[in-house]
Amino acid sequence: MKNKFLLLLFMGLIISSCKQDYSTTRIVGKRLTISDSLATNPEIEAYIKPYREKVNRDLDSILAYAAETYSKSDGKLNTAIGNFMADAVFEMSNPVFQKRTNKFIDMVLLNHGGIRSIISKGNITSRTAYKIMPFDNSVYVIPMKGQQIKDMLSFLAKKKRAHPISKLKLTLSEDYSIKDALINDEAIDYEKTYHVATNDYLYNGGSNMHFFKSKDTVYDLNYKIRNLLIDYFKKIDTLQPSIDDRFIQIKTIKNET
Repeated sequence: MKNKFLLLLFMGLIISSCKQDYSTTRIVGKRLTISDSLATNPEIEAYIKPYREKVNRDLDSILAYAAETYSKSDGKLNTAIGNFMADAVFEMSNPVFQKRTNKFIDMVLLNHGGIRSIISKGNITSRTAYKIMPFDNSVYVIPMKGQQIKDMLSFLAKKKRAHPISKLKLTLSEDYSIKDALINDEAIDYEKTYHVATNDYLYNGGSNMHFFKSKDTVYDLNYKIRNLLIDYFKKIDTLQPSIDDRFIQIKTIKNET
């Protein structure tokens, strides 16, 4: 019995001495390039082919026609494509907001960087909307009080950028100070609460638009801007927006003698 115990003890010591301490001391990685040189799996390709063809048919279905090519770099303080997007958000969202709340959207503010593609002259398809707005941003309507409106106007004047706006008219002086500001063609009442449509990204502070944060009820319309654009394209025949006077700078003309 004693010999058996000693044998077991000896075997245990041997096993424990053979254990190795495994620990990570270094992680090595390398870049794997994905290109068309990678072989495709015929069975997988055959399976997804009908789905791909249906998606492409839907994306390439013609919805409208663009009279010109529109780019977000076409103007300094407002652009045709930005004006179109902001106006489309107002036109398509306001009836939804009114039906749900019995209130009206007063104005729209989006971000210049949110426009991700040009609209080329010619046919407009659903794919066009996906290129312009590849993100899943939804329309939010924010109740904004006087100080928030002031902060918003100061932000726009300071940035000097063509952020898309609708129903707001902002005029800057030569030194970029605010000369005039109207909402719905009326002087702004800073004692009033305005309902401003934007998107969830900006409401959460995107593009440094922190003035959107509100303690009041914020309305999520559950309406993706990309889907909104598709619905808008279906309503029209020809897209022909323009640069206008909704956001401009007045410069002094010096008379030469």
